[in-house]
Amino acid sequence: MRQAGRYLPEYRALRAEKGGFLALAMDPPSAAEITIQPIRRFGFDGAILFSDILTVPMALGQDLWFETGEGPRLAPTADDRDAIEALVPPSEDVLAPVYETVRQVATMLPPETTFLGFAGSPWTVATYMIAGQGSKDQHKARRLAYGDPAAMQLLVDRIIAVTIEYLAKQHEAGVAAVQLFDSWAGSLSPAQFERWVIAPNAAIVAGLRSRCPELIIIGFPKGAGGKLGAYARETGVDAMGIDETVDPVWANRELPADMPVQGNLDPLALIAGGDALDAAIDHILAAFADRPHVFNLGHGILPDTPIAHVEQLLARVRGAAPR
Repeated sequence: MRQAGRYLPEYRALRAEKGGFLALAMDPPSAAEITIQPIRRFGFDGAILFSDILTVPMALGQDLWFETGEGPRLAPTADDRDAIEALVPPSEDVLAPVYETVRQVATMLPPETTFLGFAGSPWTVATYMIAGQGSKDQHKARRLAYGDPAAMQLLVDRIIAVTIEYLAKQHEAGVAAVQLFDSWAGSLSPAQFERWVIAPNAAIVAGLRSRCPELIIIGFPKGAGGKLGAYARETGVDAMGIDETVDPVWANRELPADMPVQGNLDPLALIAGGDALDAAIDHILAAFADRPHVFNLGHGILPDTPIAHVEQLLARVRGAAPR
């Protein structure tokens, strides 16, 4: 959940020295250093690979860059059948720096600290590939999914194949678990959710199970709400990440018994700090007291988060629950 980033002065210093986000993410020594920074400062139980979900479109031949203050851009867009069929065969050279980052981090981590990799889930990655950028309602991708489902399926199938290989190689290089980020899962109707979220993630899980049976897989369908239970049961993931809009008491009741959960503190509660933060932490801990729980945010840590509030969170969680 953006464990490393702009809230850390050491990250800001390295970024000022080395350049923009993508230059850092695709430079293994820099990406490894950034991955380790939060572990050095806070001693988190797990390190999260510093990378981006849009490495997969790069491997499929799209150019990726970041516009200052506006976010990622991808070109050429994969917004119709011809453009999707024109995507190049996956390039291992593009993803090689990520695997090297994983190898370097694996040698740097303390033995008690686990290592998590990740990839974007097919629906979310497809929305960026189709629109060429992020969007509020994923209109272009949803329109293609309704208007030409065969073309959308072709794109999703290509993303699935690359993602299985990508995550398997992250594991081979040193990560113990991976998370599938479906940041835009909440934009779909129930039937579309079944086809474009549950089915593709189930295919990735099945592919990884056959190749890396010991790999732990966490699913994170942000915004899924009442569809979380179906996702948990039908995709085959080992654990569920839940966002900050989900009532943890409800999630504990609706998710499969004993399934580990990850989440779900509101990042704004972390910014607020004080009594509001303590109360939010205690509510989450109480809700998940009877099942395995990885305490985490419900979405990414925000750049203006005070470091003292992260320290407050750690003290509260570690004082309340055995590690």
